[in-house]
Formats: sequence, structure tokens, C-alpha cells
Amino acid sequence: MREERDQRGSIIRAFTVHGEDTLYRERLTWFSGSDRTLGYSHIEGIAGADSYDARIAVSEADRATVVRWKATVKAAEPRLTQICEGTRAIFEAGIAALSQIAGTAGAPGPVAAPATLATTEDTVLNGAPRLALTVSPHRDGPLCLFLHGIGGARGNWQAQLSASGKVLRSAALDLRGYGASALGENQSTIDDYCADILRVRQALSADRLVLVGLSYGSWIATSFAMRHPELLAGLVLSGGCTGMSEAGAAERDAFRTSRQVPLDAGKTPADFAPAVVEMLAGPSAMQAVRELLFDSMAAIPARTYRDALVCFTNPPERFDFSRLTMPVLMMTGEHDRLASPSEIRGVANRILTESTRPDVRYETIADAGHVCNVEQPEAYNAFLLEFLGRVPR
Repeated sequence: MREERDQRGSIIRAFTVHGEDTLYRERLTWFSGSDRTLGYSHIEGIAGADSYDARIAVSEADRATVVRWKATVKAAEPRLTQICEGTRAIFEAGIAALSQIAGTAGAPGPVAAPATLATTEDTVLNGAPRLALTVSPHRDGPLCLFLHGIGGARGNWQAQLSASGKVLRSAALDLRGYGASALGENQSTIDDYCADILRVRQALSADRLVLVGLSYGSWIATSFAMRHPELLAGLVLSGGCTGMSEAGAAERDAFRTSRQVPLDAGKTPADFAPAVVEMLAGPSAMQAVRELLFDSMAAIPARTYRDALVCFTNPPERFDFSRLTMPVLMMTGEHDRLASPSEIRGVANRILTESTRPDVRYETIADAGHVCNVEQPEAYNAFLLEFLGRVPR
């Protein structure tokens, strides 16, 4: 058996069966270490199969480990019955082999953080509007671009930027109106944010991008992926994805109105930042994390916060996941009140089902709230670096 990679970096297993000359090839389509699930699709070797998609799930019950292995096969009879009978025998033999080696092999460890971290520098793209970035030194290959949430800033990504910059050239962007970036003259739209990403790509001479978003940034990243799938080598979505694009008008209005009430009363984000931090932070968040979340929220101008709320609650479309042609990694915090594991896992499974050539990862970040990259940077970075390590240069 050998491991191969396709042009997108997706993992392919190639093998032969004892006593046969046929070469079988299967593509990994789904993986979740936190859920202990794995999925793969047949791409070569099974004669007469129109499609073959398998899933393995490992769980615990009554102090025992339970392995569920199933496949969905499409083929014409009588070949369908023959394939299913052969598959059943393979599954039974595989589970029996796992039973024999249970407990003898340790679980693979997380991807190690780089021994040294990348240096970074701040830069500004002058124009309309001015955009501020923190950038790691030049490296060949795609640019990894980080997009923060509605209550954040580019500084929230420093732990990721320093690590990812040793793998790919990386940059964290202050969205328009945040930090040292300026708002445009008119109300921001999702197309404005996409235009900003294209400006960054051009300014940093990047052919392709890996977009990494959190919450509001995930919605922006996915919106860009729908418009420019050919420009993305990967998509990493944390604490969100669809935003308000699948909410009804009443829900969108209620979300916007509830958050504009304090602004209409003359308050600034600094005034209600403590309440926002309590909503964002996980139950075990350290004081230093809470202070960082408070500082980034408190620094947002009222006009910027209002602008982002209006943009977020006026999505121009419902996402079509069939347009996602790049590998996708989705993560969310175990204690995320705004994007729960069940919600994000569900979106990840929809992408798996609806995309043409799925390569989807899903992970729950243990003991973290909404801003999971800030609360648990080591765990977040381990998943991120494994993903970036598969991106073709």
C-alpha cells in the first residue's frame, strides 16, 4: 500500500489485495479526529461500480470500543450484489484485524509546532480604503490569509500567523474599518470584502490563497470561495460558515436590532465589551484571554461595528456548496454558544455531500468557546498546520 496525493493535496490510498493484480485507489473524503470518523471514496479498481463511498466511525459502549464500517454502493445487478458481498467480507476481516491489535498501537500525536516561529511585520496597502496587514516573510506557494470576526482584529491571529508563516507565507488582515484599516465611503458589502482580498492577493504577489476565517471572517471567506474557487488552495472555517445567509428576514432583523440598541443609545463597543466577552469565552478561559478579547472588542469604532452588522445581516445569497472545489477544514469550540459543534459538524457534512470532489475535515476544539484559536492556540495550530502541510506549493 502507498499514499499518493492528487493535484489539490487530497490523500489517496493505492493498494493491491493479496492474490490479485488489480490496483485499487481510494480518496480520503472526510476525517475528524475529535469525532473519530473517517470517510473515503473509490476512484479505481472496483469493476462495474458507479460509486462507492465508505464511512468508519469509532465509539465507546459498555467499556468496549465499537467500530462501525459501512459503504454505499451504486452499480447494476448482478454486479451490485457481488460488490456488496465482497465488501462485507473485507469489512469483517478488517474489524477482526483491528480487534487483534487493539491496545498495541498508540494514537498518532498532534502535528508539532515549528521549532522556531516566523517573524512578522506590519504593512499598509494605501488606496481606497486603506488596508492594514501583519505579514510573514516571502515563501513560495499559496498565501495563507487570516480573517477575523466581527468583534476582533488581526492581532487575534498572532499565534497562528507565527506558526503558519513557517509553512506558507501568511498574513492577517484588519477588515475595513478595524484596527489600522479604513472604512469605505459607502456601506460595506460582501463584494467589497472580496475585493479587499483580491487587493491583498495582488499586493503580495500570491497566485492562490488559503483563507482562514473566524465567525464573520468565515462567512467572508466562504463568500469569496463561492465567487473565486479557482483562486483557493484551501479553506479553513472556524466558529461559523453560513453566517445569516440561511436565516429568515425576521431573524436577521432581530439579530441586527438587538446589537444596534446600545449603539442607538450612544454607547460604544467598549461599553458593552464585558458582556460580549462573557458570550464569546469558554468556561475555562484564562484572564489573559478574556483581556485580549475585551481589548479587541473595545477598540472597534461604533461606526465600524454598525457597518459590519448591516453587512452581516444582509447576505446577498444562500451558499451553493457544490462550488467548493478546494479542501476544507472546519473547526469550532466545544463550548461555542454562537456556532455549536452540532451546527458546524452539520455544515461540514453538507459540504461533504454537496461538493463535487469532497475533501473535508471537521474538528471540535476541546475546552474552547467561540474564539477557539485564541483560547486554545496549540490545539488549533495542530489541526491548521496538518491541513497547510498538505497544500501543494
